[in-house]
Amino acid sequence: MANLPIAPVVMITGASSGIGKAASLLFARQGARLVLASRNQDALDRTASEVSQQGAEALAVATDMMDEAAVERLHHKAVERFGRIDVWVNCAAVLLFSRFEEIQAKTFRHVLDNNVMGYVHGAQAALWQFRQQGDHGVLINVSSMLGVASEPYLSAYVTSKFAIRGLSASIRQEVAACPGIRVCTILPAAVDTPIYQKGGNHFGRKARSIVPVYQVARAARAVVRAAHRPRREIRVGGFAHAVDLGCRVAPGLIEWSIARVGPRLQFTRVSQEPSDGNLYRSTAAEELEGGWRRYWMSKLAGRA
Repeated sequence: MANLPIAPVVMITGASSGIGKAASLLFARQGARLVLASRNQDALDRTASEVSQQGAEALAVATDMMDEAAVERLHHKAVERFGRIDVWVNCAAVLLFSRFEEIQAKTFRHVLDNNVMGYVHGAQAALWQFRQQGDHGVLINVSSMLGVASEPYLSAYVTSKFAIRGLSASIRQEVAACPGIRVCTILPAAVDTPIYQKGGNHFGRKARSIVPVYQVARAARAVVRAAHRPRREIRVGGFAHAVDLGCRVAPGLIEWSIARVGPRLQFTRVSQEPSDGNLYRSTAAEELEGGWRRYWMSKLAGRA
């Protein structure tokens, strides 16, 4: 159990959409004070406004997590405003669909810089702050079940999610002597967020979420639960637990099965011109959900 103060200060990166935004709103309803970060200031301001409507105080700071100096400024502004950081949630990520052999090295590296080095910069700032406040705080890294079981045509993203899981474990080992510092990894199955629409797509066919796809609120609850009751790893969704069990019992079978079924679920038959999506710049529209649960319910009911 984490002994958080009555109104904890919570830093959330990737707070302008998806899981990061949903977690921000849930923390706000519980009385937390929020520091919100993403690349898009306008979208971030909208999240901050929604947080304020919940009666919580919020500071919105546009930050590119790849930029170490920008993360240091984010950290400084948070402590200047609130005096401390009790929970740091790393949740900013980009997605790329592509055949591995067709990805330019610079594009692959860019995904890793966003998804891995962004978490590294955030984690180092968080741990430094936790040390300053008496070895106390919770670091939460949002990874994915794609950090447990791979999927084809997502090699850069999968690499980053495996790396985040390993990074979290290594940090956890290093701070084991400090019971007041906890490091948690969130491993969701597919979640109904806009990441599939916003992601870079060099595959040639339109992408969608796989099914089953879980409500974004479910992943947000896992993040908030980790802040109050930290655990090493939290899997989100029954499918996540099923895949995890399969990887333990029959990893070869799971790898073969996903290779066969994953692309059929992940891509439609509709052609799409290559697009970088939000790899290099944030998109104008940042939403809480992606509409994928409605899509699949309609699809499976034969209405689409």
